[in-house]
Amino acid sequence: MLPLSGGILDLQRSVKAGTALNTHLDHRNPLVFDTHELGRRPGAMQRLSREIAAPADLGIADVIGVPEGTPLKLRLRLESVMEGVLVTGTARASAVGECVRCLESVERELKADFQEMFSYPDADDRSRSKAEPADDAEDDEDTLFLEDGLFDLEPVLRDVVVLALPMQPVCREDCLGLCPDCGLSLNDDPDHHHDAVDIRWAALQGLVVTDQDGEKDNMSGTASDGVQSAAEKQEK
Repeated sequence: MLPLSGGILDLQRSVKAGTALNTHLDHRNPLVFDTHELGRRPGAMQRLSREIAAPADLGIADVIGVPEGTPLKLRLRLESVMEGVLVTGTARASAVGECVRCLESVERELKADFQEMFSYPDADDRSRSKAEPADDAEDDEDTLFLEDGLFDLEPVLRDVVVLALPMQPVCREDCLGLCPDCGLSLNDDPDHHHDAVDIRWAALQGLVVTDQDGEKDNMSGTASDGVQSAAEKQEK
């Protein structure tokens, strides 16, 4: 049976490791990487290149993203440090989306650089930067941990891809968008327009048409009366 103090220490270490100790990373997952070759020798370095099929929902929902299954190229540098493994890398892929102005398809070449520390769950607290107790809890929530020498790059990758993509993609900088009245692409017909009618004058336009029709009727009646009078005079 472990001493009470030892049991409490183990519990604290488990809490600091967050859910990493319970996730049971699958080494067959293409976004899970093994650091065993580095050992725990500070200064050791390893370079990796890997091309994988992009996971689902990689990007900004309903705006632009990397389609599921699209080739995603990764170049990584793993460096062993006192606290864990520092991962520096670049991700490249083709992102597809929709122009926010004209709704045409948009394709962009994505390049996302990143750097992230994956800490050892049992790292000595004395080797970490000193912080206030309140800050320790916040830092632990943001800390990513190694699990049995493995780390999962997917959470990091999702964050950096979102930051690297445009929030409002356009097919071209001078895209004119769509006609707000009929939806026609103004890129195809820049001179396209509709005669705007001010609703405040619509009723008056109706009155003008009615008056014009009335004047025409009056003029027709006067002319008919004149012709009839002239005919009567000739008969007399």
